[in-house]
Parts: sequence; structure tokens; C-alpha cells
Amino acid sequence: MTMNKRKIFNDPVYGFTSIPYGILFDLVEHPYFQRLRRIKQVSLTHYVYPGALHTRFHHALGALHLMGEAIEVLRSKDVDISPEEAEAVSIAILLHDIGHGPFSHTLEHTLINVHHEELSLRFMERLNEVFGGKLALAIRIFKDEYPKKFLHQLVSGQLDMDRMDYLNRDSYFTGVSEGVIGFDRIIKMLAVHDGELAVEEKGIYSIEKFLIARRLMYWQVYLHKTVLAAEQMLIKTLQRAKQLAMRGEQLDVPKSLAFFLYQDISLEDFDAKLPEMLGHFARLDDYDIFSALKGFADHPDPLLAYLADSIIGRRIFRIELKNLPFEPSYLEEVKKQVEQRFEGFPEGYLDYLVMSGDQTNHAYNTAKDEIKILYKDGSVLPISQVMDFGLQTNVSKKYYLCYPKNSAV
Repeated sequence: MTMNKRKIFNDPVYGFTSIPYGILFDLVEHPYFQRLRRIKQVSLTHYVYPGALHTRFHHALGALHLMGEAIEVLRSKDVDISPEEAEAVSIAILLHDIGHGPFSHTLEHTLINVHHEELSLRFMERLNEVFGGKLALAIRIFKDEYPKKFLHQLVSGQLDMDRMDYLNRDSYFTGVSEGVIGFDRIIKMLAVHDGELAVEEKGIYSIEKFLIARRLMYWQVYLHKTVLAAEQMLIKTLQRAKQLAMRGEQLDVPKSLAFFLYQDISLEDFDAKLPEMLGHFARLDDYDIFSALKGFADHPDPLLAYLADSIIGRRIFRIELKNLPFEPSYLEEVKKQVEQRFEGFPEGYLDYLVMSGDQTNHAYNTAKDEIKILYKDGSVLPISQVMDFGLQTNVSKKYYLCYPKNSAV
């Protein structure tokens, strides 16, 4: 294995780290990957936590670093990982988020109705062509089609390097200390048993802390009610823009965004013209959306202008959260108040100004591959059977109602 390119960079979370393989450096340099510099990791979370401006680029490099640490630990415990497998699993984690669109998850099914993991796979397949088949093993690991299951679990599993990095990184940039996890200790405790990832018995408390931190980060950061309101407003703004575009109305937006606003594109469309479609998608980022919002704020359509101007000026809608669904009578009362204020707006505007739905937080799902604890005698138990305080496996659900602030009832 050649080590002709070893790039050192200073990560705010981990300090000095490096990119160890030639092809990994070349992938980082590729325009598809460089685009991740222009995609925020946590969407509009900076509207609540001003420091949360880090990107998918930061996160992917951080996850790559942790993958290197995990490989080193497992090899020290006599787990057989060949140089080719180490390179492939590193490629898989580096590119795991390359299919994210603007503002990450927020606009995932708004501009294009395709899941980001499907797009990540398409990007990897295209890059495999560009790099002469050198990503073939990485793609097999990414798709869980490789016999050594633990390699896939390091990329996508209950204790994958993706989660290890984003919890740590998002905690760092938001300043929410509840999200801090003992990632280094967890990685040191990793092991492989019967071809699957496990954690040594002495790492169990670090795992408990990890699961608690994940649940708290979801309610305090990812599903924070103000963030949720802002993201719903952004979704509705783009939905209104798309509605106008499909009617043939002129919108002042960048070409990269216009391509997706003025036509409905499915996964089948992507596959039919893959290089062309990936080219259009790879030019789309957060900057296009904010540039469009500034144009929308002056649009003659009052609904589009109001939504866009509210996001730009951070006039976030009021949001109410409840553990039970809102009463239909209360929803109607809210709509009446909004109607009185926005009389004269275009038909159907209430669907864009009064938003309701639910959000779920699943801290730990026992239906998926469970985290396995490896004991000194060689026995293995799922963590749901051994945790001291009992594992929260139920789905927490909260119902939300969102509407313009001075329309409060």
C-alpha cells in the first residue's frame, strides 16, 4: 500500500489528524466531496446555537479519522483486516454522507424525492467509474454485501463512526455538553465476535452514557422546537416556490436550483441519466437556497415573500409541543386567527402558514442489530439485557403546531 500522499489537518475536535491513503486524498479533492464544505451539518440549528455552523465536510473527515482509530484498535486485538479492507471501509465512511442535499435532512424530500443514502450510493458508483473500479470493495461494504459484517457496522450500525463523530462534533459546536460522549474509550473497547462488532464488558458504562447523550441531543438540538419551526418554514418556502415554478411562473433562482424546482425528479430519473443528474445535484448547496430566499423575499407572490423574508430575518413561527395530538377545535381556532391576519393571501395559503405533525425520538431500537457486550468468558449478551438502569427502547413522540407568532390564540 502506497503512502505517497499523507495530508495532515487540524481538526477542532480531535487535534492534528491525517488522511493516510492516496485514493482517500484524491476523493477528498474531488468536486463532489468539496461540495460538502457548502452543506451545513445541522441545517438551521445555528438559529438557536450560533456556533453550529460546521459542515458535512468537517463531519466526514472526522468520521474518517475515527475509522482509522477503530481499525488500529481491532488489529491490535488480532482482528484480521487487510490493507485493502482498511482502505475500503475508510472510503465507505468518508463518502457515507456525500448524497446530502442543501441543509442536510431538511430538504431531503422537498426538492427531490430521493433518500440521501440512495444518492450517496449513486455518487460512490459514479466515482468508482472515475477511479477505475477502486471503490468496488467500499461499495460492497457500504451495501452490507461483504462477508465481514463488522466492517459495515463500523460505517452504519448502532456504534458506527458516523454517530461517534456527529454526537461529539455537534456537541462541540453547539456548546451542548450533554452530548459529550467517551468516543475514545468506546473505540478502545471495540471487539469482533463471530464476525460482528461487540463491546468489551468494561466499556458498558461508556455505552450507557453514549445512549443517554444521543437521546438528549435529539431533544435539545436536532429536534429543538425553534429549530423544528425554522426547518418547517424552509420546507414550506421551497414547496411554495416549487408550486409556482410548476405553474410556469418566473423565479429568480440559481440555475442549479431551477433545475430541480421546474421539474419533478425521481430516483428512476437519476438512474436514467446518472452522470448528468449527479452533475446538477453536485452544484446544489446551502448557498443556492439562501440566494433564492433573498430573491423570494421580493417576489410578487405575498405568501412566498412572507415566508422567505421571515426566515432571512429570523422571525420564526410560534411552535407548540404536546405529548398528545392537538384537538381539532384548537387547530380550527388557530387557523381562524391566521385567516384574520392574512386576509387577501393566495388560495390555499393556510397549508403553508399553519403546520402540524409529529416528531419521534428513538434512542435505541432493539429491532435493529443490538449492541453486543462481550464478556471475559467469551459469552455475548445484547445490551438491553445487561444495563443497570434499564434501557429506553420506546419511541418518544411529540406533536407540534406551528403558526405565525402574532396570530397566537
